Amino acid sequence: MPGNEVVILRIGHRPERDQRVTTHVGLTARALGAQGMFLATPDKGVVQSIRDVADRWGGDFFCLDNVKWRSCIRDWKAQGGTVVHLTMYGLNLPDVIDDVKAHGKILVIVGAEKVPGEIYGLADYNIAVTAQPHSEISSLALFLDHFFSGQEFRNEFPGAHIRIIHSRAGKRTEEM
Repeated sequence: MPGNEVVILRIGHRPERDQRVTTHVGLTARALGAQGMFLATPDKGVVQSIRDVADRWGGDFFCLDNVKWRSCIRDWKAQGGTVVHLTMYGLNLPDVIDDVKAHGKILVIVGAEKVPGEIYGLADYNIAVTAQPHSEISSLALFLDHFFSGQEFRNEFPGAHIRIIHSRAGKRTEEM
């Protein structure tokens, strides 16, 4: 979205268990308006899967693995960015989303397994997407939808080789 930079930091990814979910975190982030994802674990398979989708479906979404999460957070803040941690223990999303929108550069932390307690202190906002256990994919989707106020449905993806033609029934695509 113009004026906003949103990047995901995926922490706690376990390559032997979480490849599919982490890939879906990246694909959700891309489809709903984020510019990229840092992955705090080495996993070239996830990176390649996300790059393949971006190559075919367009856009400039980046995915970098083996990122040191503490350094990533520290560097993000040093560049004037704001850090948001999605959790079920934070402030209620609808109550703080307008405050978060006021910041132009957002790093969204999405955990896989239990996140280190240190994250809660490093984040500028710990945001609860409901107060019930559910998927990090759904948390990210709801956060991005609220952040972009539904405008992500109108995003264009330059360089696409394929796009969907919306229709009442059936599957229609167009090769570019």
